Amino acid sequence: MTSLNSHGLRFAFGTLTVLPVRVTRWDRQAARAGMLCAPVAGLVVGLLAAVPGCLLLLLGSGPLPAAVASAAVPAVLTRGLHLDGLADTADGLGSGKPADDALRIMKQSDIGPFGVITLLFVLLAQVAVLHQLYGQSWAHGAVAAAVAAATARLALTLASRQGVPAARPEGLGAAVAGTVTVRAAVAVGAVTVAACAGAGALLGGYGALHHALAALAALGVAQLLLRHCVRRFGGVTGDVFGALAETAATAALVVLALG
Repeated sequence: MTSLNSHGLRFAFGTLTVLPVRVTRWDRQAARAGMLCAPVAGLVVGLLAAVPGCLLLLLGSGPLPAAVASAAVPAVLTRGLHLDGLADTADGLGSGKPADDALRIMKQSDIGPFGVITLLFVLLAQVAVLHQLYGQSWAHGAVAAAVAAATARLALTLASRQGVPAARPEGLGAAVAGTVTVRAAVAVGAVTVAACAGAGALLGGYGALHHALAALAALGVAQLLLRHCVRRFGGVTGDVFGALAETAATAALVVLALG
């Protein structure tokens, strides 16, 4: 079991980040363990994203440069793959074409107008919210970055549950689709949401409730997108996973900006 957990962490960090972790197993068991560990990889990405934001505030910058830095780090740590997946998924959905044609559009290397517009508004939303939260305090911005990143990867855990098919026979979507049992997905979800609540509690007041609700709302939005993608494409792909992660992260941040 310990060995499988180790392979799971390697799978999670090796496929969801550019951190120097070598994936030593690429089978269904390792994929299952990896997707259960996905929120851990997200937490690390979120904490690393918070570091430059907090440092810039400490050095006397305003909240806007801090927000831009914290929004940029996750893109760097994924080589932009999640943003690319978001853009490709937007192009596929926006094309209005049948599943096979839409999937073919998503595999093209260029980005169409739907993808460009979606990337623009998603990144603007992320920077705007982080700017607002860093304007309150470094702690609000840092906790938001960590919660958003962990929730984003939890959305991938839920998307890997049994009953969600792959749209293609190859790629990351096919490797992880249906590997996670519903019970395990719910358990990891409960632990992650509880951790988000715990992080929010550090801010005092209704922070615990606010951050738990942000995580739950983000997961709800991601599930709506997942259902739509499965209906349109016939299942999930690596691009859909990227779209789910960015959508969940943005939704979590938006909810944290409310109230």
